[in-house]
Amino acid sequence: MATSFDPTSTATSLATAYTQPAQTLLDAQTKAAQTASSGLTKLQSALSAFKTALAALSSKPGQSVTQYSATPSDSAVMTATAASGAQPTSTPLFVEQLATTNQVAFQDLPAVPAGPGSMSVQLANGTSFNVDLASADGDGDGTLSQTEIARAINTAASGNATAMVVTVGGATQLVLTSGVSGAGGKLTIDTSGLSGPLKTALDDTSKRKELVGAQDAVVWLGAQGTGVRLQQASNTVTAIQGASITLKKAQATGESPVTLTVARDDTATSAKLQSFVDAYNTLEKALDDLTVVGKEGTANGAFASDAGVRALRDRIGNVLRNDYGGANLRTLGVSIGRDGSATLDSAKLGKALSATPDALDKVLGSTALSNSSGLLGAMDKLADTWTNSANGQIKQRQTTIQSQQKSISDRQLRLDQQYNQAYTRYLQQFTQLQNLQTQLGGTGSLFDAVAA
Repeated sequence: MATSFDPTSTATSLATAYTQPAQTLLDAQTKAAQTASSGLTKLQSALSAFKTALAALSSKPGQSVTQYSATPSDSAVMTATAASGAQPTSTPLFVEQLATTNQVAFQDLPAVPAGPGSMSVQLANGTSFNVDLASADGDGDGTLSQTEIARAINTAASGNATAMVVTVGGATQLVLTSGVSGAGGKLTIDTSGLSGPLKTALDDTSKRKELVGAQDAVVWLGAQGTGVRLQQASNTVTAIQGASITLKKAQATGESPVTLTVARDDTATSAKLQSFVDAYNTLEKALDDLTVVGKEGTANGAFASDAGVRALRDRIGNVLRNDYGGANLRTLGVSIGRDGSATLDSAKLGKALSATPDALDKVLGSTALSNSSGLLGAMDKLADTWTNSANGQIKQRQTTIQSQQKSISDRQLRLDQQYNQAYTRYLQQFTQLQNLQTQLGGTGSLFDAVAA
């Protein structure tokens, strides 16, 4: 008589049935822990990105979130930019001369025997450096070429000057350029440490040609000769608060000054506030996805039933709607829709700033630790209660989930052991039953044979 069952598959089925309720519970708890952990990672990423956006928008002491532009009436004479600390103004400027960097060429310097000798390069501002030519013979041919002299100068200059060799029409020149702009960068060479043909050539004024003279920039605040005279080594002028002016061309005597207008730039200001609106909407969307209650055919968000995360979402919305410094985002053109998303009306923002120029600074404030204020400060503090790496809500929850996952792992290990023990027991029992069934089948066959 053949056996009617397989001990292995029977033991597997019975052991599975024995542990299935506990396994189902562990599977559900494992999935819940993984979902929560993944949700916390997404929440951390969303809040961190939001904090970064807040810091980028935050104003520093003496600066303003409101943006300004600087526009010269003649961009061929100068260009300009305005920083957030600028003040609206209209200033006449006359560019008498530009700052230049001294450049000198030495023509047809002879190749001279290598040996002891040095020269000193001096700048009008008092800086100097010594060029030792004793080891300048790089190719070891016993002579110093112009290229080797240039290399020795560059090695010793430390940025105070640069030297290069230029060949034009078969004539080779050693060109020395000052590393300092303006009159203070005028170059002088002291050859008292040299002798022979090189000293003679460097001292020969007929072989020395000044390609670019050394001069400071001269700018008048107002008309030439009657305004305030500014003289400086650089062509970048920062005398007007918050404005950086780059001089491009000198004007002819008698020309009218260029008018530099510093004014509020509503387009740039609107773009900066829009960056906050975009960051807020991105965070709002992330929180919506994490707390959504799924409808038919869609899954719940990771924190659909989490009161803490839902409360965070509500608190962020409340912070956005609060008043700061007697104003709020609504008066500055930012409105909140029924879905919680924010939109910016740039025209309304411009009108509000025309009426109260510092309104945006008062409302937004700063995220600085030492001077946290306004909407940005409040938002940053709220986000920090969750993102703080030492004691924030996300850190605490992650620690709890890790403990839960370890507990689940330990329980899974014990359940696996229970399964193995049950499987072994059932396999032994049903193997014995199979053997007994086989023996009984053999005995039955023997009786059938005797009866026949």
